[in-house]
Amino acid sequence: MTSFSGRGSRALKPAGAPPTVGANKGGDAVGSTNRARSRAGRWGLVALAAVVLVGVSSCASGGPSTTPVPTASIAASTCVSDPGAVIAATPTAVSTTAALPAALTASLDAAARSSFAQAAAPGAIVGVRTPQGTWTAAYGIADPGTGAPMTLDMHTRIGSVTKTFTGTLIMQLAEEGKLSLDDTIGKYIPGIPNGDIITLRQLADMTSGVASYTKSPAFTDVYFAKPETIFTPTELVAVGIANSPIFEPGTQFDYSNTNIVLLGLVVEKVTGMPVEQVLADKIFGPLKLTSTSWPGDQTDLPAPYAHGFTLQGDFATAAAPSDATNWNPAWGFTAGELISNVADMLTYDRALGTGQGLLGAASQTERLTSFPGAGGYGLGMVCADGWVGHTGTVPGYTSYVFYQTATDTSLVVLANSDIASGVCDQSPTLTDDPGTAVCLTPAARMFAALSTALGNPFTPNATH
Repeated sequence: MTSFSGRGSRALKPAGAPPTVGANKGGDAVGSTNRARSRAGRWGLVALAAVVLVGVSSCASGGPSTTPVPTASIAASTCVSDPGAVIAATPTAVSTTAALPAALTASLDAAARSSFAQAAAPGAIVGVRTPQGTWTAAYGIADPGTGAPMTLDMHTRIGSVTKTFTGTLIMQLAEEGKLSLDDTIGKYIPGIPNGDIITLRQLADMTSGVASYTKSPAFTDVYFAKPETIFTPTELVAVGIANSPIFEPGTQFDYSNTNIVLLGLVVEKVTGMPVEQVLADKIFGPLKLTSTSWPGDQTDLPAPYAHGFTLQGDFATAAAPSDATNWNPAWGFTAGELISNVADMLTYDRALGTGQGLLGAASQTERLTSFPGAGGYGLGMVCADGWVGHTGTVPGYTSYVFYQTATDTSLVVLANSDIASGVCDQSPTLTDDPGTAVCLTPAARMFAALSTALGNPFTPNATH
């Protein structure tokens, strides 16, 4: 039996195929001890997931509070101090060919190892790229069933990092004059409450008032009972708009996956092509992201891949987390469906931050100045402490993909677990002995430690 590396974590016994549909409703399989903290529950897909958002505390899966935040309460400060310098930063010849200095890699490795030891994940892959060179490392195991180690070329699901791709496509189409960020969603998709006044910009920066389908039992009850279920984008939107509007457009912030699914549908409407083809033509191809893929409703990951483990759903217990590797990903669509690896994410991370290879200077300036506060959400992208990018959480996987705008540094963490560890009062954990660590998901914990080792600390909001 292979164990999670996390502090005090129990031996990992992946759950098998789900039993009779509807068993263990509400995640009660864990038992009554400390149930409030360790039950499997249905909260986890709420975020899909962005962690540092306008100062709101995050929830169980590493995402933002489910309570909408009035835009008037969001400080209008600057997260990126010099957008022009970021956009003009010239990549060095050695950034992709040289190794980072030995003293720095030793510090990074120590930070990765110590934080990984506290994380409830079988394995993790990390990467750092600066103007001086690149460092990558893999820790732990990819498949507890076989003991196969995590390796640098392994693919994982990257969840809400997908949102940055969708936001980029919308901005590219705006550059081409095929749409405007100030177009209303009603121009493209009928039947959306307030669709005649909600703009594409408000969908991208999460101020639309359209409810997230991942907060609705109409979605979660089905998905957590039958993870093989295939949802179409239209079905996802229907679930979200059934509970909309939750506020008037532009008056509050609320992280909604429905927003980004709608933007994906706009991309298809405007281009006349499936979104996977648009991604290939406009992002994967130009950046040579050969290991990044759109699975559609196919459950297999490209080889080699890491198995992903979760306590979400109806069938997981702390003693036997569910292997969510092949849960159907179609429910994420343009809000969370992509698969990638660390090499591609390091390349993409810098392009996302600088705009180079993706957007012109004017569009990238607009993006880097779109954040509502020092830790806020902009046009399909998060900014905090000068780091721009996104986090991702889907059942079985967590990811952090961020670019440090002041130092031209990319930092990527991919983990094959979305299970929190630490002092968690709601999130399910593998242990009843949390120690004193703040409650964080695996990628969040490692990213915080690595960013500190780089001298530019990024402090994710704690999960509960």
